[in-house]
Amino acid sequence: MPPDDQKPPQQPVAQGRLGAAFRGLTATIPGIALCLVITLVSLGLQNVEERALAHPYVEALVIAILLGMAVRTFWRPSERWLVGIAFSAKQLLEIAVTLLGASISFAAIAASGPLLLVAIAGTVIVTLCVSFGVSRALGLSKKLSILIACGNSICGNSAIAAVAPVIGADGDDIASSISFTAVLGVLMVLGLPLLIPLLKLSATQYGILAGLTVYAVPQVLAATVPAGVVSTQIGTLVKLVRVLMLGPVVVGLSLFASTQRAGAASKTGAKKMSPFKLVPWFIIGFLLLAGLRSLQLIPDAATAPVTRTAALLTVVSMAALGLGVDVRVLANVGGKVTAAVTLSLMLLLAMSIALVHAFT
Repeated sequence: MPPDDQKPPQQPVAQGRLGAAFRGLTATIPGIALCLVITLVSLGLQNVEERALAHPYVEALVIAILLGMAVRTFWRPSERWLVGIAFSAKQLLEIAVTLLGASISFAAIAASGPLLLVAIAGTVIVTLCVSFGVSRALGLSKKLSILIACGNSICGNSAIAAVAPVIGADGDDIASSISFTAVLGVLMVLGLPLLIPLLKLSATQYGILAGLTVYAVPQVLAATVPAGVVSTQIGTLVKLVRVLMLGPVVVGLSLFASTQRAGAASKTGAKKMSPFKLVPWFIIGFLLLAGLRSLQLIPDAATAPVTRTAALLTVVSMAALGLGVDVRVLANVGGKVTAAVTLSLMLLLAMSIALVHAFT
């Protein structure tokens, strides 16, 4: 055994690791700060939009990614900025997905009634499958096809942002799907009320139709308020139940992605994956918070702040993704993405109209 004066110094090593961790943390500050500035500008523009039009037709999430892309077009961030931008795009988005679980209650899903649940679940599942098939037939990648399918079938940009880290989608795919989905989402809000006289829809029928087809909850309000209180209430309820489908879809995609990774690992002779790698940590956190919410262990008073925090982190992440997007990539896939989103939306609209007439 070596004498005491020959033992390796442990304290300097520990201090070195602590110093390295601190330097790594401080290195993220410039990039995170830049994303926060874009986020604040985006939220301010959404606020102006709400004051002028009563509802946000283009959400801060979409504005952030477009502003980020605009900045990236005229300025290429150096390494000093890239560390924080990458952290915002990945880790902050994963935290946002985790916090999203606090807004989902399995009890609320069950209380909506079996008929409504089956109708909405069936619509979401069919639209998911067909949208994915259409996107693939148009030559889009698997990951981009999944993002488009989830965005059209569930809740637009929020679904795309939640699914992206699960399937490992890159910034270009996320920007493409969000950008083109956002445009059609606004057109849906503006054009859907025209169907009331054309199809002679009642207030109840129109509320169900809006809840099944419009992407975001605020957009449902914008589309249904002109039709009356009944349409607004029913549309919001149907939309919220449709949003709750995001939970099972995210978990299912997570398990599918982990199975794919495990299969690839076995073929290459790699070591067996641990259970913790099969299901990403943020999905476990998502399910945990959803379970706590369902058991009413997360009070109603805490749900709103947690949901707002998740929304804020998502906007920050979208700003970061926009900063990493090459606009030329969007130009290359723009026509195909537009076609995929449009065809998927037409399918969803047709199914929803048939459902409205069948059940009311």
